This record gives sequence, structure tokens and C-alpha cells, in this order.
Amino acid sequence: MRVSVFGLGYVGCVSAACLASMGHEVIGVDVNQVKVDLVNDGKAPVVEERIGELIAEVVRTGALRATRDVREAIEDSDVSLICVGTPSEPNGSLCTTYLERVTEEIGAAVAERGGRQTVVFRSTMLPGTCLNLLVPILEKYVGGTAGVDIGVAVNPEFLREGTSVRDFFDPPKTVIGELDEASGDVVAALYEGLPGEVFRVPIPTAEAIKYADNAFHGLKIGFANELGAVCQALGVDSHQVIDVFLADRKLNISPAYLRPGFAFGGSCLPKDLRSLVHAAQRADVSVPILSHVLPSNSEHLRRAVELVERTGKRRVGLFGLSFKPGTDDLRESPLVELAERLFGKGYELKIYDPNVNLSRLLGANREYIETRLPHLAQLLADSVDEVLDHAEVCLVGTRDPAVLEALPHGGSPVIVDLIHLPDADARRTEPGYMGLAW
Repeated sequence: MRVSVFGLGYVGCVSAACLASMGHEVIGVDVNQVKVDLVNDGKAPVVEERIGELIAEVVRTGALRATRDVREAIEDSDVSLICVGTPSEPNGSLCTTYLERVTEEIGAAVAERGGRQTVVFRSTMLPGTCLNLLVPILEKYVGGTAGVDIGVAVNPEFLREGTSVRDFFDPPKTVIGELDEASGDVVAALYEGLPGEVFRVPIPTAEAIKYADNAFHGLKIGFANELGAVCQALGVDSHQVIDVFLADRKLNISPAYLRPGFAFGGSCLPKDLRSLVHAAQRADVSVPILSHVLPSNSEHLRRAVELVERTGKRRVGLFGLSFKPGTDDLRESPLVELAERLFGKGYELKIYDPNVNLSRLLGANREYIETRLPHLAQLLADSVDEVLDHAEVCLVGTRDPAVLEALPHGGSPVIVDLIHLPDADARRTEPGYMGLAW
């Protein structure tokens, strides 16, 4: 394929050289003449493992050259990869100046040349940037419709500096955010033959995936460092702790607990987080991440209350009460907290949980519920239908088959989904459906 790569920094330089080595005819574009001259001399404008030899080889064979001329690059390519920087503004917001400028230049050049060009944004940008900002610019300058007269896609990169060439040829995944199928096909063809799973998704999803990755990487590093500091203060070998932690591939290094849903609770997580943070404070160790996990959890619970308030309705049904399906353990259950808040705000509440029977609650479990929700007996319903007959708004916090089967469609009652129902994707288009975080 004939490819132009705009921006010859780390991402653009590596992408251009690697694509050229795969047999594509690549022309790099940069406003910096020094970078352009270096590439044309067969030298890398960045320091990166293997990139020097790779650029020397693909320039020698004629598979890669560089220019400052946008029109020349568009004339000699059918697909353009945008790899310009998106730095932070002083207030932390995303700077899109370079993206806008190069989009304008490409649009004008495509209009002058004629024919369809596929523009692929590889720069990191927030969801909505492509469709709300860049696509209108392209359409204005091209004088046509994106997805018809010009192809558009978002293709985030997952290249680590220091190993980016290796990561290009052995990617963890390939993500293609496509405006139309033809645009996605072009991007898929670029990487044909590379290993790893390919995900073809809507453009905003592709934009968000990059942020999900980087935010989690930062969170992992911060978590490990905070835990290390606490362990050191308590006289524990932190690397030994993490070695054992990492060995657990069932719960720790796995998809477990990584699905958006409702707040966590139970007899372990809240208690142990409080103890760990308290121990850190006593040892004079600052742990901003760990100390904000429980406040973050409470914020998610507040969102659920807010969704109910937004409906303006007063009769509420709650499906689920225990902190985990298949148990009657109510200790520190976020659903109990939710019920308590709604009841305290004067909502007419009915609750159904197939595993919760007040007469069978014993010990600490019974003591907890009597303290937090002493009116539970009058709130508990004997059946799903009893709740549905009562409620104008139903909060669903359980995957009990009887509940899922009975939930109506069509907007009455309003469904507030706390768990991402199995048919959530279909329900999103229905009136009266509200997802907690989706």
C-alpha cells in the first residue's frame, strides 16, 4: 500500500519504518527539516532500539522517504497515518492544535488532488475528538462526506518507548475504530500478517481504549509503589509480597473485578482497606491511591441514588440486597447502603432478594442489618411480582434468573441497571432504561 505518515516523532518514525519493512511504500511528513533530512539520509530522528538499522535498510531500498510537502505526500499515498503530538495544556486539557492543523492541510491536499484518501488518526485523543472536531474539518476542506468521499479511522498505538519496534511487530492487540467498513478494511490491510487479536470498534471506543490502558498502567505503578512504601514501613519485603501477588492469575492478574458495575462491599474489602490505610497513616506513609479507594466506591453508590432522583418518581423497587449473589451476607453490602439512603430520603421502597430471609439471619449478619436497616422486615417483598406491582423505578442489583426473566420492557417501570444486564445493549435504545456506568 502507499502510505503517508504525518509526524516523525517516536510513534510516527517507528510506524513509518516498520510499515516500510512490511513491504508498504511509505512517505514520512514532518514540519522539522532536520528530521526529514535525517530520514532521507537513512538515519533515525529518535533514539530507539533497532530503529537505526531499520530506517537505514528501508531508505536504502526506497521503501521509505521523507518530505515537508503535504501535497506531495497526499499525491503519492492512498492512506495517511496521523501521528502528531497531543500534549497537555497548562490546565491539563488536551492540546489538539497540531491535530487540527494537519487535518486541515490533508483535507486541502485531498481536495486539490481528488479521489478518496483514508485518514487514520494514530495520535492519542479523547473520545469525541475525531467525530466532533476532526471529521468536520476534513469534510469542510475536502468538500465531501466522511465515510463516502474520504475514509476515516482511529488506530491507537500501543508502543512502549525502548521496545517500540518489537511491540509494533508483536502487538498486544490491534484496535481499529472505523467510521465505515471500507475505512476499517484499509487499516486492517496495513497490519495484515501481524499477530494478536484485531478489534474493529466504533471510533469513540477506539479513542477511549488508549486512555483505559494508560490510566490502568499508571494505577498499577502507583499501587505497587504505595504498597511497597507501606511494606517497608512495616518491615515487610515488598518484592516478596508482590511476587506472590503476581502468581495469582485467577483473581489478581486476570479479568476478575474489571467489569464496570456497582460498588463493592462485604466483610473483607472495606474492612481491610480501612486497616491498611490506617496502618500507613500510623507509619507516616502517604498513600493517596489506597486512601481514595473507599471514597471512590462511595461515589459510585451516590451515582445510583442520583439516577433514582433524576426520575422524579417515589415508589422504588430494589432487586438484590446481599453483597454478592448466592449468599445472604449483608455485612457492608452496598445494596444495603443504597436501600438505607433511599429509605432515609423518603422513597417508598420494596426489596426482593431470593437469598435473604429475615428469620434466618444470624449473628453479626443480623446485628449489622438491625443497625443499618431496622425497617427491613416491612421493606422485604416475598416475590418479584410484588416489587414490580409496587415500583415506578426498579434498581436491579442481582442476576437471579427469576428477576431477569420478569423484568419488563418499554419504559414502565424505569429500569436502573446496576449490574449490566445480559440484554443491556438491547435495552439501551428503550425508553426508561438507565445504566449506572454504561
